[in-house]
Amino acid sequence: MRAIVLEHIGDLAADPLVLRDIPVPDPGPGEVLVEVSVCGICRTDLHVIEGELECPKLPLIPGHQAVGVITRVGSGVTTRRAGERVGIAWLQGTCSQCQFCRSGRENLCLSARFTGYQVDGGYAEYAVVPAPFAYPIPPTFSDEEAAPLLCAGIIGYRALRLSRVQPGQRLGLYGFGASAHIAIQIARHWGCEVYVCSLKAEHRALARDLGAAWVGEASAAPPVKLHGSIIFAPAGELVLPALRALERGGTVALAGIHMSTIPPIDYDRDLFGERTISSVTANTRQDGIELLREAASIPIRPRTQRFPLTEANRALQSLKAGAINGAGVLAIR
Repeated sequence: MRAIVLEHIGDLAADPLVLRDIPVPDPGPGEVLVEVSVCGICRTDLHVIEGELECPKLPLIPGHQAVGVITRVGSGVTTRRAGERVGIAWLQGTCSQCQFCRSGRENLCLSARFTGYQVDGGYAEYAVVPAPFAYPIPPTFSDEEAAPLLCAGIIGYRALRLSRVQPGQRLGLYGFGASAHIAIQIARHWGCEVYVCSLKAEHRALARDLGAAWVGEASAAPPVKLHGSIIFAPAGELVLPALRALERGGTVALAGIHMSTIPPIDYDRDLFGERTISSVTANTRQDGIELLREAASIPIRPRTQRFPLTEANRALQSLKAGAINGAGVLAIR
């Protein structure tokens, strides 16, 4: 099969991803083999490829927003079947025994395994995944529309909940890439007023198109106080303006898996008044199930830009430069 492989960590400018012809993997006990049609690209892929996330499996097939059809099931699989369309997301395995797994917080499991990081992912014609971590895809979505929902959508949904914003309240979004352009559609469905700060003019235009009540530049001050905010950009310097824009009792959720250094916080000015900072760490399977259900009922319509598999380096370079408006998707076939 054709696969995009990361053989060594490197700057994307040096085209570290290479196209290889490798054997089709076999599904082990409890696993399914998926023939992948598309795979979304994600800023987490950048962090893995360029070494900001430590110790990836090497060589590695990146990608954790894969959509395709099950072609084979391993022994013991009864919940999935051949011919079923499924998605493969970031979380691919947990211990199921620790305090976090037993309390519904499997995203915090210290033994968790992640697609396109510790195990091979979806930048390939085939991928394997444990059957309990293969998400059935609602028929309302095309493969290309479904791919960004599997990380950008799930993480945006979890971040919305951790921001504690309630229907009808005011929400701030800092950075307006793949995840934010899905989160705003959910928030607008909840009746929230959404205030967007973003570096790129074209991203601000998309935010307006998707119903933002106000848009401004990256660290601009919204015209009103916000009940909750999400920072999607991996820029620690945005934490302070986001805190200062909050109502008392509000929460800033940090949605990235990696972020630059946060400047010193002045307790009285920035945090007092029961303002809260919350990180967002991976997701649970329940997050994915709930997001796909809600996305289908709205329905969410992701904006995508398609790239051929052979241009994976160029696609990720475009993502790094902020040149993708919406979500980037690799066409595997």
